[in-house]
Amino acid sequence: MTVIGLTGGIASGKSFVARCLVQQGAQLIDADRIAHEVLGDPIVISRIVDRWGESVLDQSGSIDRKLLGEKVFADCEQSADQLELLESITHPEIRQRIRTRLTELKAQPGCTLVVLDIPLLFEGGWEKECDEVIFVDTSLEIRKQRAASRGWDADELHSRETKQLSVADKKAKASWVIDNSGTENETILQLNRFLGQKGISDAENIKHRPD
Repeated sequence: MTVIGLTGGIASGKSFVARCLVQQGAQLIDADRIAHEVLGDPIVISRIVDRWGESVLDQSGSIDRKLLGEKVFADCEQSADQLELLESITHPEIRQRIRTRLTELKAQPGCTLVVLDIPLLFEGGWEKECDEVIFVDTSLEIRKQRAASRGWDADELHSRETKQLSVADKKAKASWVIDNSGTENETILQLNRFLGQKGISDAENIKHRPD
């Protein structure tokens, strides 16, 4: 079984690359989706509310990630401490769920390709589980545009990225780079070359934009 890790700057298009690989038959472990699940855990909700108050809840009583992010990533001296506190609440459970899923897939007959889409791939040491790490390279201007569609301005994008390993360091540590600044078809062609050269799949199998 081949395990491919995905990394890159925020809003670089890692999810698109992940969907392309799923089209190739890969099993996807999406840390962001798992984080969503963990934020729905009553114990996690209670601990977050104890720290940041009910203002981070939506009308249904669930964690509003945007409101929580505004609290945690506020441009103040305490933001690093607040992020560390949030991670101490959520990360142990997220890590356990990722670890469990990876173990299940390794034991699953016929599973030959797994994709780890984990924003803090290197920070969490997950590259040790990977045979290859793809860095999804996208220009800062394009990433700003994509982040804006999420409701983040340039300052918030910068604030969030300063809490991670630098984009340059991620790129240097990766084993392969996919330039995602062009069209989707150009990205797909590069991904096909990667799959073919690594012997993971026949080249040119990804014919079109995945759903």
